[in-house]
This record gives sequence, structure tokens and C-alpha cells, in this order.
Amino acid sequence: MLNIARLFGKSPFAPLQSHMKKVALCIERLSDVFNALAKKDMEKIEKLVADLSRMEHEADLTKNDIRNHLPKSLFLPIDRAHFLEILSVQDSIADKAEDVGILLTLRPLETFREFHEELVAFFRKNELVFLDAKHIIEEIDELLESSFGGIEAEKVKAMVEQTAFKEYEADKMQKMLMKQLFMHGDTLSVPAFNLWMRLIEEVGAISHLSERLANRIRMILELK
Repeated sequence: MLNIARLFGKSPFAPLQSHMKKVALCIERLSDVFNALAKKDMEKIEKLVADLSRMEHEADLTKNDIRNHLPKSLFLPIDRAHFLEILSVQDSIADKAEDVGILLTLRPLETFREFHEELVAFFRKNELVFLDAKHIIEEIDELLESSFGGIEAEKVKAMVEQTAFKEYEADKMQKMLMKQLFMHGDTLSVPAFNLWMRLIEEVGAISHLSERLANRIRMILELK
């Protein structure tokens, strides 16, 4: 478990950054799952998702450790509720990665045309949105040093805008995939159709949550 006192001694945001590293490991493992999906290697997918579930559990434990040991007397440069909300959104991304992985183990995907490839491309776009949000969390120490103002604040605001634009692109991809799914849905069994729909929705949630995380930081800047 994290040594919370030591981490806060290093930086008020070090626990958030430490937790984000564990969330990033979940997304990295999900990326491996999608690599295996392209090869239709179900045995490897099962193993990778089991590993992903372990990583998500570790992120959950870290989140709980931070919540349970956050000193009430500790001075934070942001509102405590905002700190905990950022932590919660980060953890939701790890949860969502596990949800997607588990869906991919339920049954082999019935496909039409190149829909496998399009799903993988959709995940990659969501992954890019997440990586942008992760980068913003990594920049938060620089924000603290600049008292949440100046050039650094403008830099982070620009990063948030970039994240929002990539999420918009991901959202357009999601709408296109859903349209294709409904156009060709009669070629799929009912369980397969439902699985594809859930996959598209759950993968899309990764970019939605990542944008929400970025916007939380933007809101903090606006309050300063």
C-alpha cells in the first residue's frame, strides 16, 4: 500500500499521480487485449483480461488507501472534494477498462465486413484521449509551482482543449459504428448484436471519462 504521508510530503498531488500510473497500466493491458483480438487469439485474450482484472484491483486498493488515509488536517491547494472527485474519475477509467476486457471474453465476436478492425481503431482513438488526460495529471505539479496561473495554466488549458477535440472525434466514430451496427444487425444473432452494442458503448466511455477528468482540472484553474 501507498505511504500516503511520504507521498504528500513529496507533492500534494503525488497520490493522484501514483494512482494514475496504475490506471494507465490497465489501459495498456487493454491495448494488449485489442492486439490479441485482431489475431482472434481467445486464449491469449483470457490471460490478458485476467491480468487486467488484477491491475484494476490494485488501482482500486490504491484509491481506497488514499481515501482512507487522507489527513483531514492536511492543507491542499485545491478543494478536498475536487481532489477526491479527480481520484474517483481516474478509478472509473480503470473500471471501464476491465469492463471492456470482460466483455471480450464472454464469447467470440460474430463479425461483418471489417468491423473488427473498426472496433480496434475506435479503441485506439479512445486510448489517445486517455493519454492526453494522463499527461494533464502529470503536469499538475507544474501548475502548483506556478500557483495555477501564468504560462503553465495556459498550457494546461490548451491541453484540455486538445483532449476535448479528440473526445469529439471519438464520439463521431462511436456514432458511425452504431449506425453500421444497426444497418447490418440483421446478419447477427441477438446475443452478438447486444455484445457489439455494449462494446461500443463501454469503449466510448473511456474517452468520455478522460475528457471529464481533463475538465475537472480546467474547472480548478477557472476557480483560482
